[in-house]
Amino acid sequence: MIIDPHVHVWKRDSKYPWAKETSKPPDDDALPETLLKLMAANGVDKTVLVQVIYYRWDNSYTRDVMRQYPDKFMGVCRVNPDSPASPDDLNRLVKDGGFHGVRLSPAAGPEGDWIRGDLMHPLWRRTGELRVPMLVLAPITRMPDTARLCDKHPNVDVCIDHMADCPADRPDQLPMLLDLARFPRVFVKISHTWNVSTQDFPYRDTHDQVKRLYDAFGPQRLMWGTDWPMVEKKCGYAKALSVVRDELNFLTAEDKEWILGKTALKLWPFKTG
Repeated sequence: MIIDPHVHVWKRDSKYPWAKETSKPPDDDALPETLLKLMAANGVDKTVLVQVIYYRWDNSYTRDVMRQYPDKFMGVCRVNPDSPASPDDLNRLVKDGGFHGVRLSPAAGPEGDWIRGDLMHPLWRRTGELRVPMLVLAPITRMPDTARLCDKHPNVDVCIDHMADCPADRPDQLPMLLDLARFPRVFVKISHTWNVSTQDFPYRDTHDQVKRLYDAFGPQRLMWGTDWPMVEKKCGYAKALSVVRDELNFLTAEDKEWILGKTALKLWPFKTG
């Protein structure tokens, strides 16, 4: 079974308005029907829908897509990290909305310093109580902040998205992410090689970075991901899969089983029967 643990969907529809902060909404739709065709063409069985930032904290569209295709999708929501109500919002989204996970996206600059604030601890505690994963989309320089939260909340499953976007030409920064391997419930998506590379497909200048993560975390805590539809402006859906399945020569067949599907099942309990 192949599971893609990272895609986004959206629709230009007045029923699902963009958040007021969205100054440049997308020109095209990212519809589940398009995604399902790509999945079928590439042998991908299940997919995790990650709430896209264009909607901010209104998770309605992702929720409705999950309900429309419950045998194919699970979802990760967003809540406002600056709101004291975020733990209760997460509680509602998980129990009533059917979401399984929440995502935080602290920026590198001062505007992302909320990850160091007091509001994080109630939200992380509630995430642990609900037994859903905490996804962290953050630059590599935010990994020490993430480590402090992992240390305070060891019962939370944490997934670092896109290798913390550590640039391929800055291997000196990768230890900030490698340090998280000491927390047994931290996972890493080895996605976005196409974004951090300075080369064309198959992004060979990133393979050493992936190997270092493999050596630190092991295949049972790594997973791939397309980041569709963003990947379409780079290599496309099929090549995002091919990078892991065909180009990382140090991976064994068993490693690929974990990275392409079995690791994701630890965090998203899809029905596999």
